Amino acid sequence: MRRPATAAVVIALASLGLIAPATSATAAAQDYRCQEKWPGRDGYVRAWQDYGCDEGFMGETVGDDRSWSDGEGAFRGLDYTIASSVMNSGFIGGKDVVAFYAEKDYAYEKGYVCLAPGEKWADNLTDNYFYGTGTVVNDRIRSHRWVTASGCAAGSWLT
Repeated sequence: MRRPATAAVVIALASLGLIAPATSATAAAQDYRCQEKWPGRDGYVRAWQDYGCDEGFMGETVGDDRSWSDGEGAFRGLDYTIASSVMNSGFIGGKDVVAFYAEKDYAYEKGYVCLAPGEKWADNLTDNYFYGTGTVVNDRIRSHRWVTASGCAAGSWLT
């Protein structure tokens, strides 16, 4: 009687083992696509609609953007509802961190996240949460600005 139960457990564990490599392969592919798009240090922040810096390039800018939903700046219209990967290719030194906010005008109330220049990109925003609120970042960036690392809390960094 115990052998069928043991066999079922072994099969279940084996099937879980098959899931892990597929997930890792997907993450590696997303990371590779961002790496392919890496321009070097050119002073820009970029965003894509799809994971892995893939299809759906939304725009790029060297400046801040107080509202991703208005008609001004690199990010406009419905951009605040579609960003799934972002890149920081800003110059090192000074304000070299990009802070992304869940609200326009860089408001902290609904949370924020930061992307360090050394991290370069966040290829999948579904596994990141706005600091202070716990709301998922994916498809919810409303504004961004360049800040120094001291402007970001310990738990606010994108990965």
